[in-house]
Amino acid sequence: MNALDGHLHLRAVRASDGSTALSAQSFRAPFHLSKPNWDPDAEVLHAQVVNPTAGILEGDRLESSISVDVGAALLVTTPSASRLFRMTEGGHATGRQHFAVARDATLEVFPEPIVPHRGSTYFQETTIDAAEGSTLLFIDQLMPGRLAHGEAWSWDRLVLGLTVRRAGELILRERFDQTGASLRSLAEFSGTGAGSCFANIVFLPPTMEIDPSWRADIAALHRDGVWLGVSRLRQIGWSIRIVSPDPIRLRDTLANLRATLRLSYPRLGCGLRRP
Repeated sequence: MNALDGHLHLRAVRASDGSTALSAQSFRAPFHLSKPNWDPDAEVLHAQVVNPTAGILEGDRLESSISVDVGAALLVTTPSASRLFRMTEGGHATGRQHFAVARDATLEVFPEPIVPHRGSTYFQETTIDAAEGSTLLFIDQLMPGRLAHGEAWSWDRLVLGLTVRRAGELILRERFDQTGASLRSLAEFSGTGAGSCFANIVFLPPTMEIDPSWRADIAALHRDGVWLGVSRLRQIGWSIRIVSPDPIRLRDTLANLRATLRLSYPRLGCGLRRP
């Protein structure tokens, strides 16, 4: 199968009636965009990005750019996991994604997990530029592989780079670079078991929070075998890490996290399921 050179470009703007609409969109396989749905209760436009192919294969190059203009609100999800299939020795796939959020705008990015299969290698670089007064919730999830096929922790290499800037100032830069075997050791150390799943979350509120009301409730999700930590970022914002014993408890923890944040930030309450 020939490698794919796919792109996704979206721009969300505030319409004259106060709703959010896509003023520009462009995509090429393996990206496909379902018809966006407006949630009148949360006042958020929900865009679902679909991969109509089997998954990500060796040689694939994926590039996405999503921007949200002043006053607009956008939720971006995927209906299924991003599967990384087996690759030849030295082979790999790459992904680059850029998210930009303007003043008084809201962007939530909540894709389904990355699931690396045996022998896969994937390099992904994510850059986020958030203006002063914007709101961002970025959620990245990782599963250990296909458990039913005995492929947990059998991928070759996974590199996830993340750079976050607020009002042009760097507030977070991190690089996850692990083999399946090395991450298995971390899961064993934490005692979460072979089916451990991970989530990396960045939350940027529109203004500085000295003593946020939601933090104690989020920290309380550290229970029932789930490890959760909350750290303040430089200047503004929060980094939240989750290690869960299984996909179900990770999903439940993320649902509770969103429900808690929604109380203070209603635009983070857009439903993940399409009507």
